[in-house]
Amino acid sequence: MNYISNMLLDLEMDPTIAKYLSIVIMIFFIATICIIANFITKKVVFRVISHIVRSNKFTWDDMLLERRVFHNLSHFVPAIIIYYFASTFPSYQNLIEKGAITYLIIMGLIVINSVLNTVNDIYQTFEISKIRPIKGYIQVVNIIVITLGIILVIANLIGKSPLIFLSGIGALSAVILLVFKDSLLGLVAGIQLTANDMVRVGDWIEMPKYGADGDIVDISLNTVKVQNFDKTITTIPSYALISDSFINWRGMQTSGGRRIKRSLFIDITSIIFCTDEMIEKFKNIHYLSDHIINREREIAEFNARHEINRNNPVNGRALTNIGVFRAYIRNYLLHHPGINQEMTLMVRQLAPTEHGLPLEIYAFSNDIRWAVYETAQADIFDHLFAVAQEFELRLFQNPSGNDLKAVVEESRKVSMVRDMEH
Repeated sequence: MNYISNMLLDLEMDPTIAKYLSIVIMIFFIATICIIANFITKKVVFRVISHIVRSNKFTWDDMLLERRVFHNLSHFVPAIIIYYFASTFPSYQNLIEKGAITYLIIMGLIVINSVLNTVNDIYQTFEISKIRPIKGYIQVVNIIVITLGIILVIANLIGKSPLIFLSGIGALSAVILLVFKDSLLGLVAGIQLTANDMVRVGDWIEMPKYGADGDIVDISLNTVKVQNFDKTITTIPSYALISDSFINWRGMQTSGGRRIKRSLFIDITSIIFCTDEMIEKFKNIHYLSDHIINREREIAEFNARHEINRNNPVNGRALTNIGVFRAYIRNYLLHHPGINQEMTLMVRQLAPTEHGLPLEIYAFSNDIRWAVYETAQADIFDHLFAVAQEFELRLFQNPSGNDLKAVVEESRKVSMVRDMEH
């Protein structure tokens, strides 16, 4: 800058004007160099790097490009130029150097954050990332780096050693614990969740307390994001998955079968012994013919062996319509294409209630997809509701308005007949 000032003085310019003009010219010169350097870095070097990155077979460097790591590195050049030209302004040299160093530290933090995010992106390309996510650990490292960066910025601005601030952290530990409470709880929870393999990205979890019922789409340091089946997003604190209970449906998803557990309520007054006509009718039902023949032979042998008088149906053993219906349901499910035959399958009676006798179907579909599962379940019960009357069984339901209306109409008809007789 002295060279510029001397040149202006040689032109017989006023010394004061020459001083300020030389400063303006120097600032313009430095700014021009910074602009040129930034232009060369972004338009030339950055394009060459981008071409090399996109043309090779590796994918990790593409992620560095997408995270703008190289773009952020280009911001270092103008700051370095300004730092080295600070000596041309002796009165403001210290201030300029501190400003340049502060900018370099901030850009360094941005670059480190971009690199850490890239590491997480690269890790997520592997299958292990669904079982052992590292996003929470990346965020912990990021917090530590940002904290150290802030300390360096403050230490640089006030001209003190960073060690002074680091030594004071112990005294501020209570404040730090309070400020970073959620992060620390999330870190501990993340370690436990990962170590115990409690949740993974893609797991279907159900947590009514937080209104969550859907698939996990993201696991971070502080939160777990769940996309519900209505496409809404529920955010759950990570530590809540440790402190509260939740249902993880992963076992069902990996088993290859989804449970069907539903009951038909049979009107108990419709349960009777099978007559000869009913038995002959049942022999013509595809899923019952062999069962009826075998059961008849077994019952006849038992009654003959024990010399039981069958003139009264109470004596000995006999077929009942509910027993035959239960056998029919089991054989029907054994031949149903939507039922997993390798998993538990049973048709059982539960304790009678005021709604009748519950006949429960306990089986597993062979397709865990929700829509397919519901379709298979509906098809099964559509058929059973329609076929129950073939066994002279009535399904229970509370009286509806039409039922009461029919009773009133019947009562009215009876009254009219009586009036006509009189």
